[in-house]
Amino acid sequence: MSGSKAPAGESKPAQNKLWGGRFTGGLDPLMEVYNESLSYDKAFYAQDIAGSIAWARANKNVGILTEKEFNEIERGFSIVKKEWDTESFEIKPGVDEDIHTANERRLGEVIGQSIAGKLHTGRSRNDQVATDLRLWLRDQLQTLQTHLTSLLRIIISRASTETSFLMPGYTHLQRAQPVRWSHFLLSYGFFFAADHQRLAHVLKDLNRCPLGAGALSGNVFNVDREAIARELGFEGICWNSMNAVSDRDFLLETMAWGSRFMGHVSRLSTDLILYSAQEFNFVRLADAYSTGSSLMPQKKNPDALELLRGKSGQMHGILAGFTATMNAIPSCYNKDMQEGTQAILATCHLLTTSTQILTGVLSTLSLLPEKMSAALEPNMLATELADHLVRRSVPFRETHHIAGRVVALAETRGVRMDELSLQELRGVDGRFGDEVVEECFDHGRAVEKR
Repeated sequence: MSGSKAPAGESKPAQNKLWGGRFTGGLDPLMEVYNESLSYDKAFYAQDIAGSIAWARANKNVGILTEKEFNEIERGFSIVKKEWDTESFEIKPGVDEDIHTANERRLGEVIGQSIAGKLHTGRSRNDQVATDLRLWLRDQLQTLQTHLTSLLRIIISRASTETSFLMPGYTHLQRAQPVRWSHFLLSYGFFFAADHQRLAHVLKDLNRCPLGAGALSGNVFNVDREAIARELGFEGICWNSMNAVSDRDFLLETMAWGSRFMGHVSRLSTDLILYSAQEFNFVRLADAYSTGSSLMPQKKNPDALELLRGKSGQMHGILAGFTATMNAIPSCYNKDMQEGTQAILATCHLLTTSTQILTGVLSTLSLLPEKMSAALEPNMLATELADHLVRRSVPFRETHHIAGRVVALAETRGVRMDELSLQELRGVDGRFGDEVVEECFDHGRAVEKR
């Protein structure tokens, strides 16, 4: 009935809520908690303030705000930002729903509501949060680029100075052919270099400004969106207002990038876990990245590498979860999309810390080259025998079979392949040359040929 009061125990939404005017009843207390996002989106306080100042300037330029009012807003936000920077900002539970509400509420307390109340003119939280996300993520990914560059430098530095160490190369986790440690290390270096290139593309794709798109249909006051974009460091604007507020592909692309990157991290971690095991004993982790056993004093566990491998699974899960969230959302903004905020916060933390940990592991890793060398065995040179015969004009398919027969002969005799005499080799095939033993049974020579 028109004019009726809200039921006892209910209250109108707080005055500072950006959506409160249409509602006469209060929120269920559980819904207040379920709905709030300030506990995590406060991470965007600096970006939210920067976006609000740019928005205020745009409104000043079209006459919505006077020069004096704009100056007051800019002054007020400098105070608000300093409070966040010094961790003295006072959050008001039940009042500050999100970072946008909190910043505007505090701005009103600092400069007065008569001016602060004009700030949101023509703006929606839909384009505001999209802008905050892009600004914050851009900063995070630029930091991640720096860490990834440091990882690549460590790999390149070690590979360039550790070229003399030979080790078995593995396929199917079986000893295959001799390789250099530096060759192995750079195989992952190229994975990470490709990741670095792809990250630059992710950064470029997200660097478009949605501010001015409004709730979905644009801005009626003809603000200069290009000027806003330039002030905030964007390369341009999001052209379609409905797309601008509904697009979270830049979050999904970051998560997909992270999933692929962490897949590479996981594979390297597994190799190093194996190589650090006593059965291999090629490498030794620094104490800073290892732990012991609570029962077995002799244990030194590669916990850093195991955690990196485990975090890759978490990254795959974040991507799968938010992909499912976005899968069936209708056009424009829907509250489901708020779930992307926690997902991207977790993503950036995971990627940044993991990159730093892996860099630390690799920069402090000790090598045991004598153990690497001891693991080299003559059977790994069977392909050299085949190639020797190829150089003597024997078809490879035939030489492959001949080399396999040599391996079988050594196994039958119970000797190493390089212990077979030239006569025994020629007993398998008379086309082996006099130089076959010297040419084929040298791991270093085999590596140099390649």
